[in-house]
Amino acid sequence: MSLPLFKGWKHEKGRRLRTEDGKSCHCGARLARRGNPKKSIMKKQDALKKYFGYETFYPLQAEIIDHVLQGRNALVLMPTGGGKSVCFQIPALLKEGTAIVVSPLIALMKDQVDALQANGIAAAFLNSTQTDEESAGIISLCLQGGIKLLYISPERLAAASTIGFLQKLRLSLFAIDEAHCISSWGHDFRPDYMKLHVLRKTFPDVPLIALTATADRAIRQDILRQLEIPEKFQFIASFDRPNLSLAVYSGRKRLEQILSFLSRRKNQPGIIYCLSRRMTESMAAKLQDRGYRAAYYHAGMGNAERSKIQDAFLRDKIQIICATIAFGLGIDKSNIRWIIHYSLPKNIESYYQEIGRAGRDGAPADTVLFYSYADVKAHQDMIVDAPKDRQELLLAKLGRIKSYAEADICRRRILLSYFNEQPPGDCGNCDVCKNPPQRINGTIIAQKALSAVARTGGKVNITTLIGILRGSHNKQIMESGYDRIKTFGVGRDISYAEWTDYIFQLLNSGFVDIAYDDGYTLKLNELSRKILQAQMDVLLTRPVPLEKKLETIAALPQKQAADDGLFERLRALRKQLADENNVPAYVVFSDKTLLEMAAVQPRDAVAMRSVSGVGEHKLNLYGEKFLDEIRRHENKD
Repeated sequence: MSLPLFKGWKHEKGRRLRTEDGKSCHCGARLARRGNPKKSIMKKQDALKKYFGYETFYPLQAEIIDHVLQGRNALVLMPTGGGKSVCFQIPALLKEGTAIVVSPLIALMKDQVDALQANGIAAAFLNSTQTDEESAGIISLCLQGGIKLLYISPERLAAASTIGFLQKLRLSLFAIDEAHCISSWGHDFRPDYMKLHVLRKTFPDVPLIALTATADRAIRQDILRQLEIPEKFQFIASFDRPNLSLAVYSGRKRLEQILSFLSRRKNQPGIIYCLSRRMTESMAAKLQDRGYRAAYYHAGMGNAERSKIQDAFLRDKIQIICATIAFGLGIDKSNIRWIIHYSLPKNIESYYQEIGRAGRDGAPADTVLFYSYADVKAHQDMIVDAPKDRQELLLAKLGRIKSYAEADICRRRILLSYFNEQPPGDCGNCDVCKNPPQRINGTIIAQKALSAVARTGGKVNITTLIGILRGSHNKQIMESGYDRIKTFGVGRDISYAEWTDYIFQLLNSGFVDIAYDDGYTLKLNELSRKILQAQMDVLLTRPVPLEKKLETIAALPQKQAADDGLFERLRALRKQLADENNVPAYVVFSDKTLLEMAAVQPRDAVAMRSVSGVGEHKLNLYGEKFLDEIRRHENKD
């Protein structure tokens, strides 16, 4: 069986296609339509259902699509799995011409192009894996108007020859994916991204949409400035991923805890992130010895070996990847059901991006972080080797992820507050919410700290603030005159370590902000002022030693489909069809779509069409086969 393509193309062995007149083309354009596209009169809702199989948009998607269709630039912040791609893919489908998508990794290009092609969309990529002949073929198709979305790396985009090629195209829009890479304040800064400003100068009339899942206020401002996007054209969706459970485990006996966790998740794919290459190899070997389909992945491996491992994971031939952070940014696998961090990540941005690779289909997924002081020390040692001008920033961000791991408040509140989003309340789906600690009324403590911030004009960092509260007579405090403010010394009865914990609780709860781009100074916000004006109370947890706080928590139960037996049958059918078509299983249907099929059990094409994730193209390709499997399950007795 082979995927039906646009008229004029057919499959041959491997990844090359041949037209009816004998001309061949590389896989990057295997869904290209010959000739110029006709102007579309399709509406965005029709495109969503036809190509992606969904009836309704996620929050902000429809508004962003309309904004881009009006020819305006935009900065879009959405969590991983929140639907960022649809925000530029649908405008690309509805507008005439070719959309250029700037993507940082080859794997990310390949996954997104594979998924678009599986939905019947003409997409291609240009990168270093292709021969000159293959690249020339794709360029030729673009010039003929046969490609709707072309993925390209920032390195290639900066070349003069590429700009010259783009000037010959009818361009519909530019999409800058992983836009946080443009900012030196970001956790994944890439110098080549700073060259993207050339797009605004060379193509001022082509709308540009920058997208990212991880950017605090300082990074957002940097993106807006460099890409010349008006501040009012920001679209910030909720960073909340309620389908992800969050837990922090003690760093003791990690292997035993991992084995216990995995025993409750048979055949569910997941990733174990490790700090070193040696650790990935050791963990994979231990899991293999216990019968798990596990492999390791790190930057020290050859390109061919890494590609082989990644492909096997995408196709569910490997269940578990033990990896450094070199793995995952380009992975669009929607059915990852869990993420484990064997070691503490270096910052919250990295952590949130990495756990975001689980549950991209919206179905329940689990995340676990193991924590010990040894992990903090390992990161501190690595930061010493970083450029001097970035060491302070890296240490400050390490402090925030450390406080997250040690926190006794809702973990989701901490994550959302970090990205300047004020959560409505506790989530009920993290280890702290499920095992709540003892609370104290910390309103007076909070008012003392926030009052000191106010009286210093928001010009002090955490260390100086604690010195003021404890009445320190160090040189900086005395020279700044902070010994003369009213709150000097009002917190002498609280130890330095306890004040550190309380201030991080205030930060994590969103009761005060920190400005990384302004000397890491603390800033009051709307909630700060309400607390100072006695308009709200503050609950804090009294600090306790880490040894007492970190205990192994029982694995959170995984939700099951309404009919787990049918779900497994549908999953087996999906794997069979994926193997026949040489695509990853999730490209056929996501876990969430299969879960809904198992719950609803549609009996005809009309009912199948109503299942979320079943679009027109996939209904024609696979609908009858899945309906037959559901009927066989009903009649099995």
